[in-house]
Amino acid sequence: MMLSFFDQFMSPTYLGIPLIALALSLPWVLYPKPTPRWLNNRLITLQGWFINRFTQQIFQPLSLEGHKWAALLASLMLFLITLNMLGLLPYTFTPTTQLSLNMAFAVPLWLATVIIGMRNQPTHALGHLLPEGTPTLLIPVLIIIETISLFIRPLALGVRLTANLTAGHLLIQLIATAAFVLLPLMPTVAILTAVLLFLLTLLEVAVAMIQAYVFVLLLSLYLQENV
Repeated sequence: MMLSFFDQFMSPTYLGIPLIALALSLPWVLYPKPTPRWLNNRLITLQGWFINRFTQQIFQPLSLEGHKWAALLASLMLFLITLNMLGLLPYTFTPTTQLSLNMAFAVPLWLATVIIGMRNQPTHALGHLLPEGTPTLLIPVLIIIETISLFIRPLALGVRLTANLTAGHLLIQLIATAAFVLLPLMPTVAILTAVLLFLLTLLEVAVAMIQAYVFVLLLSLYLQENV
């Protein structure tokens, strides 16, 4: 039976039990655990260096109040990167291709930044809705536009991550299918297609890391506006 290219994005089930929970819990098992020794191994040292560089780059422009989010955003960054990278392996499922999951990440964190801004400095938070020096006639229109753009932010976060990963997986499947079909007919073209597939896979590895970084970076920018 011919399967649709979009079947790979369906949440797998076994005996009626959705396996997305297993896919979400797997990354936490793969992370190396810290040891009580004075000298760590290379993997733990590399992980610590990566987390330190990431937190330094993301939170340098933020005030001390925003530094409380360092552990949360660094954990989210590692979690998203691991999910995206595991989804590139054969016969695996990528939970971050589900818009519902990405919105579940984006909406609460975006809402938390908005609530922090409204609670700590409501005048400054509401001031983003109306730029200084706006003509009187444009004030109602600009307030409506800025309010809509504010509520679109979590949707943009979720859709950006979903669309980029979904498009990459579809391209990989299309080119892999073309290489498999062309192999008995035109071997030379099939080899060239396989080389293209390899390069695209390398590109998707970069996209998997970049999209996780962009997701957390935008959250830190929203946090910067409210602290």
